[in-house]
Amino acid sequence: MPEVNQAALEFLMTRRSRPAKTLDLPIPDRTELLLLLTAAARTPDHGKLEPWRFIVLSKDKLRSLADLVADRGAALGYEPEKIEKAQGAYNTGHLAVAVIEVQKPSEKIPAIEQTYSAGAACLALLNAALASGWGANWISGWPSHDRGFVESGFGLAENERVAGIIYLGTERAAPPERPRPNLVDIVSWE
Repeated sequence: MPEVNQAALEFLMTRRSRPAKTLDLPIPDRTELLLLLTAAARTPDHGKLEPWRFIVLSKDKLRSLADLVADRGAALGYEPEKIEKAQGAYNTGHLAVAVIEVQKPSEKIPAIEQTYSAGAACLALLNAALASGWGANWISGWPSHDRGFVESGFGLAENERVAGIIYLGTERAAPPERPRPNLVDIVSWE
């Protein structure tokens, strides 16, 4: 019989992201953040390609990204409400980490597996933050998928894209539990 890590299992069964708009000061310091990033870098990575990297976003950088969201949204002809909604987390966040997918040439590892690994790095960072007592939220939104935004705001190369932006801080209010999938609807036994 395997040895159960009851604390880890309990954490996974009760984990809940914290909405970015509820995250406030204090935020993890550099030492605490390096621990979270170390945990995130232990994500599954077929072929040891490390098809992701991290960009730590300070409050000042987040504000400049909010301005860029406004510029890009206007250039794309988006409605003001859509632009303001996308600016929300950038305007209120104190610390975030952009997880950047870095597609690397490989004869053995398909591109989709590299994408999955980058997504796993997002979840690993989110869970490491939550397990450490911080509030955390994984956000994307239209700006993170807009080439003009990510190239100007993050300096991404052609083989890179934003897998997610993980906002970190101290939660001001606990979110209510939300409905979870009904396993009867999503599990088949064959």
